[in-house]
Amino acid sequence: MTPLKVVPGVLRVASVLLAWRLDELVDAAHLYRPLKLLRPLLARARPGVAQLSRGARLRGALTELGPIFVKAGQVLSTRRDLIPADVADELSLLQDQVPPFPGAEARAIVERELKAPVETLYAAFDETALASASIAQVHAATLRDGREVVVKVLRPGIQAQIARDVALLRSLGGLAQRWHPNADKIRPLDVVAEVEKMLENELDLQREGASASLLRRNFASGVDLYVPEVHWELTTGRVLTLERVRGASSDDLAAIDAAGIDRRKLAAKGVRVFYEQVFRDNFFHADAHPGNVWVDLARREEPRFIALDFGIMGSLPEADQYWLAQNFIALFERDYARIARLHVDAGWMPDTVRLDELEAAVRTVCEPYFTRPLSQISLAELVVKLFQTARRFELTLQPQLILLQKTLLNIEGVGRLLDPDIDIWAVAHPVLERILRERYSARRTLKEIRRRLPEWFHAAPQFPELVRDALRQAARGERRALADPRELAQRSALARQQRRTLAGGLLGGSLLLGAALLWSLAPQHGAWLPLLAGAAGLLAFARTWPRR
Repeated sequence: MTPLKVVPGVLRVASVLLAWRLDELVDAAHLYRPLKLLRPLLARARPGVAQLSRGARLRGALTELGPIFVKAGQVLSTRRDLIPADVADELSLLQDQVPPFPGAEARAIVERELKAPVETLYAAFDETALASASIAQVHAATLRDGREVVVKVLRPGIQAQIARDVALLRSLGGLAQRWHPNADKIRPLDVVAEVEKMLENELDLQREGASASLLRRNFASGVDLYVPEVHWELTTGRVLTLERVRGASSDDLAAIDAAGIDRRKLAAKGVRVFYEQVFRDNFFHADAHPGNVWVDLARREEPRFIALDFGIMGSLPEADQYWLAQNFIALFERDYARIARLHVDAGWMPDTVRLDELEAAVRTVCEPYFTRPLSQISLAELVVKLFQTARRFELTLQPQLILLQKTLLNIEGVGRLLDPDIDIWAVAHPVLERILRERYSARRTLKEIRRRLPEWFHAAPQFPELVRDALRQAARGERRALADPRELAQRSALARQQRRTLAGGLLGGSLLLGAALLWSLAPQHGAWLPLLAGAAGLLAFARTWPRR
C-alpha cells in the first residue's frame, strides 16, 4: 500500500484515538502531534470516557476501529512481557463479534466450495447463523444420516479486507517503531507480524480441521477432554463441518452447579489437561478462554471439558519443550541456581550472562510469592514476571513461548474461576514429573533408537569418510598455523583432542548402533549383551568428549 493510500486510514485511527482520550498515544508519535490542534474537527470525546481507565479506553477504541484491530488487541494482550498488566487485562476482554452476513451468501459459498447443492450435502441447513465473528460464522445443519453438525463458513471478501487492514496496521506499526519512545520494548512491527500470522492461519479452515483432528486423536478416550469430529468430505479451505456438541461455557458457574458437577474436580482436571497437551503431546489449544472451553453438563460423575475453535494452536521445538519442563520442575523446587543455568543452557540467553546475578534476580522475583500459601500463588503471574525480569539479561523469547504464556494465563484463570482455592502447584507438579519420567525414560529412549535404526544404518557407510575429511581439515589447519611455538602447541593439543573425540565418537556410535541392533533381537538372545554394548558405547563417549 502506497503512503498516500495509507493517509485516510491513519487519520481515521488518530481521530478514534483522540475521541477515546488516548492523547498519550498520539503524543508518542511526533507525526500525530499536529493533529491535536485539529481535535475539534477530527473527533469529539465519547461520553463518559474521562472516567475510564487507560486500558478500558484503549479497548473501546480498538472495538470501534473494527475486527482486525480487535485481533491486534487480542494479540497484544498476550504480550504481558511488553505492556502493563492493567492494559493487558482490559485487552483480554476484547470480543471478536460482528453482525452476521446473510445466510443465503453462506449457502452459496458452501455450494461453490463443496460443488453440490446444499440439499444434496445436508438433510437440513439453517441459514440463521449460530455465531458470527470477523473471520467466519457458524450455521447449524443435519447430515443425511441424521447426525447434527455445525458448518463454519469464511466471510465473503474477507481475504481482501484483511490484506488491506493488515497493510494499514503495518504502516501504523512502522510509524510507532520510528517515533514511539518505547518502541524497542513494545516492538510494534513484531506484534503486527504476529497478528498477520494468526490471521493467515485462521483464514484456512482446512488447517483448523486438521488441528481439531490431531487434538481429538491425542485425547481419543474422551474422558478428560472431548473434541468434536471433523467431517472431511464436507470440509475445504473455506468451509469446515464439525460434529455439533452441547455444553456450558466454563465460566457459566450457575449451569455447572445446576448440573451437580464437582467444580473442584473439574478445575484440577483442566490443569492436568493443559500440562498433557504441552509436555506429553507438544500440541496445545492456544486460545483457551471460557468461550472456547465448554463443560459437558451430561457428565456428572466424571466431568470433562469440550474444546472448540481450533484456529490458534501451539507447539514447541523439542529442545524448548525439554528446557521449559526442566524450568518448571526447578521452579516447583525453588532451585534458582538451576533456573539460571537452564536459561543459558537452553540458548535463551547469551553465555556471557553472569549466572550469580541472574540467580539473584530470579530469587528476588520468586521469594515474595513463596511467603504465601501455595494455593494463593499464581503460577502464570510468576512466569510472566520471570520473563519480564529475564529480558534485562537479553532473553530471546520465541513466539511459541508467548503463546504458551497466554494459554497458561487462560487455563489458570478458568481453574481459579471454577475453584478459587485450587493449588495449581500441587496439581501440576506430579503431572509434570510423571510426563517427564515417561518421556525421557530408558524404555522410551531405546524405543526411539530402535525406530531410527534404519536411518542410522543408511547413513553409516558415509561416516568413515566424514571422519577422514574432518581429520584432513584439522591437519591442514594445523599446517597453516603460525610459527609461534605456543600457538603451535595449542593447535597441536586441539588437533589431538579432536582426533580423540572423533575416534571416541566413532567407537561409541558403533557400539550404540550394535547395542540397538542386538536389542532388536533381544527376545531371542537376551537383553544383557545389548545393555553391555550400550554401556561401553556411552563410556567411550564420556572418556573422549572434551570438558569445558
